[in-house]
Amino acid sequence: MTRASFMQRLAAVAAGDESVDEFRLRRTLLFMLAAFSSVAGLAWGGLYLAFGEAGAAAYPLAYSAISIPTLVFGRSVGRLDVLIRLQLALITFVPFLLAIALGGYAGSSAVVLWSLLGPIGAFLIGGRAGAARWLAVYLVLVVVVGLWAPTTQVPNQLPDAVIVTFYILNVGAVSSIAFGLLYYFVGENRRVLELLRLEKDKSERLLLNVLPREVADLLRDQEQTIAEQYDAVSILFADIVDFTPLSESMPPAEVVGLLNLIYSHFDRLVIRHGVEKVRTIGDNYMVVAGAPRRIPDHARALAAMALEMMEFVDDLPPVGESRIRFRIGINTGPVVAGVIGTTKFQYDVWGDAVNVASRLESHGEPGRIQIGRATMEALGDDFACEPRGTVEIKGKGVIQTWWLLGQAA
Repeated sequence: MTRASFMQRLAAVAAGDESVDEFRLRRTLLFMLAAFSSVAGLAWGGLYLAFGEAGAAAYPLAYSAISIPTLVFGRSVGRLDVLIRLQLALITFVPFLLAIALGGYAGSSAVVLWSLLGPIGAFLIGGRAGAARWLAVYLVLVVVVGLWAPTTQVPNQLPDAVIVTFYILNVGAVSSIAFGLLYYFVGENRRVLELLRLEKDKSERLLLNVLPREVADLLRDQEQTIAEQYDAVSILFADIVDFTPLSESMPPAEVVGLLNLIYSHFDRLVIRHGVEKVRTIGDNYMVVAGAPRRIPDHARALAAMALEMMEFVDDLPPVGESRIRFRIGINTGPVVAGVIGTTKFQYDVWGDAVNVASRLESHGEPGRIQIGRATMEALGDDFACEPRGTVEIKGKGVIQTWWLLGQAA
């Protein structure tokens, strides 16, 4: 079994079926620390007994006798903080007592190194503040063992070769356990960071489905009202002709499917022409060019898109005995644009130019694109336009309009 798979299986035993969160990570690390230390306590106690050191063996065996119930009952105990303090206290003080019992650093083969797992465990499980206190305790114990050994000679029955072997075991085992805990901790943190990155990317995509990227960036960086004046933009409104009776003759799923088919294609055209979809309301589709990205050829971009929209709709198969037909209106002029709402954000544009564009659509004809004077003048000679004559627009009176026919030959 590889190290990674062993660590994962041990962590799974401690974690159970809980999701990844701080409590689960802390309890898993506690479980792993107690498991490694308890196994070592049983092994060290057995070795000390085998070499006639029953008194010294009592310390690691007593630690394991107290610690093992933590493994057995730890998952069902709600007071995780109590278990953490108990485990850290045992790991920190038991090796110190064992070092005293065996005669200091030399006689105990530096067994006090095991106490270092106390502050390491405190850092991984509880954080920096608690770890600093446990490190201070560990350093005090190190000094005490160093000062105590020269003043008192406590004989033990361990041969020199065994003492050297225990040096190797103590250094190797403590290093391996510390590495194992850090290995799992860093791996879990990387996994959590990756999950956070994926969630951030998902949130970013959702946000960009609602707001233009430029506006979304501003919204993340500041909490003030986002609003801006634009001297000239072009606005497009598109609407399905006789959609209400058409939708009443179709099952709901087919209505949604039809709108999704049409507007998904329109959305791709929005990206291709570098304009911005503002919203869809029922069968009404609204686009702005020149905001929030200021582009000099906003009228041309929107006119080209409108022609491709009509071309796509003309190629759609009939729905029953009816064909899908659109009216499109385009107008150019100054607007105010910004974000409204505090919980469900919406980017919108306001102004007389918007109202006229909406009226040009509603007063248009099926299968045709009606534009106002400002748009016609902005298009210049790049597009073919046909005068329609005058149209009475609510709130504006009689205005002159044109049909957009296509790009100039």
